[in-house]
Amino acid sequence: MTFQVNKDDGLYYRQTLFDRAKRVVVKAGSAVLTDCHGLKMEVIDNLARELTFLRSTGREVILVSSGAVAAGRRRLGPDRKSGGGLKVKQALAAMGQGLLMQAYEQAFGEYGQKVAQVLLTHADLSSRDRYLNVRNTILTLFEFGVIPIINENDTVSVEELRFGDNDTLGALIANMIGADMYIILTDVDGLYTASPGDDPDARPVYTVARINREVEAMAGHSHSALGTGGMQSKIRAAKMVAACGGSSFIGPGNRKDILKDLFSGNMVGTFFLPSSDKIRSRKHWIAYVLRPQGYFVLDGGACRAIVQGGKSLLPSGILEVSGSFGVGAPVQCRDTAGRIIAAGLTNYAAEDIARIKGRNSREIKKILGFSDSEEVIHRDNLVLLNNEHEIDEIPVSTGEGG
Repeated sequence: MTFQVNKDDGLYYRQTLFDRAKRVVVKAGSAVLTDCHGLKMEVIDNLARELTFLRSTGREVILVSSGAVAAGRRRLGPDRKSGGGLKVKQALAAMGQGLLMQAYEQAFGEYGQKVAQVLLTHADLSSRDRYLNVRNTILTLFEFGVIPIINENDTVSVEELRFGDNDTLGALIANMIGADMYIILTDVDGLYTASPGDDPDARPVYTVARINREVEAMAGHSHSALGTGGMQSKIRAAKMVAACGGSSFIGPGNRKDILKDLFSGNMVGTFFLPSSDKIRSRKHWIAYVLRPQGYFVLDGGACRAIVQGGKSLLPSGILEVSGSFGVGAPVQCRDTAGRIIAAGLTNYAAEDIARIKGRNSREIKKILGFSDSEEVIHRDNLVLLNNEHEIDEIPVSTGEGG
């Protein structure tokens, strides 16, 4: 299947999936919500009106929102130079988060809709117990008829606790709660085959059946004025959601009635179809939420056994071990070209795997003095990231959070 669906078929797929979508996550970035003067209240009001409309149709809705840092910077005033750096961003977020929620409370209140604030760090999702607690909180808010408004907790986040950007955060939340659809509102119209400003033959891409390298390369053609997540992070987020069976949309958040237009079947923005190979919730947590503490380089036989045979990873197929980690740690599996093929939870510590790599499983006890498992990673704890080696690492960076 090619990556792009023709317009008529795309319209059918879109309308079918929009009609079926009962649980929706909407992400609004700083490029949509803010300008040089601070929060754009008309956009916030439009979001409140449209999300309340979605709720009125019986759907469960989450809003993932940036904007706290911009709100804090405006409150600080133009006469005070705020500079840059993490500590400044944290302080601005502390000032702005209350203002952001006050704006949402007021806007949603005009339409009789209750909202709740949920602030998260990556540590809240990397712990399985906390991950499930967050999920249960969100599901309970749904039962109350409340719209959760989620943001990264920039005030306390340090680099190792960050999601990287709110595109990723929104995708993780969508997959956590089993959302049918993830809508990313930004300041560009969608994905194009080339840069519209440079190439007169550039065409909008309305429907993407499968995110491959060609689609990822197109992300460089779309540039956001204020958001720092970028189109590439949005494509990665759509790919994460597709892996769990959800669809995604990227389109213009400043357009009035954008959500009504979408759910009415108008061809606007770019729509991404779900993958036909859906992974389970726990495997999603292993593959996308946990951050790898090391990696293995595998020989060709081990790669084929994992990708084509659905087998566990045995020590005999491991060529190299990188990283310092203990039992149960998340690790990646790579081929000899450095391409990531899988992620999983290891049954042995790094130093022990370094001693048994390349050896038969029957030799483990003789070498280590114990044998907890024949497999280094059991297939139940092993997740294929892409059987055509087209997955990239999700970078840890200072993103669009706040």
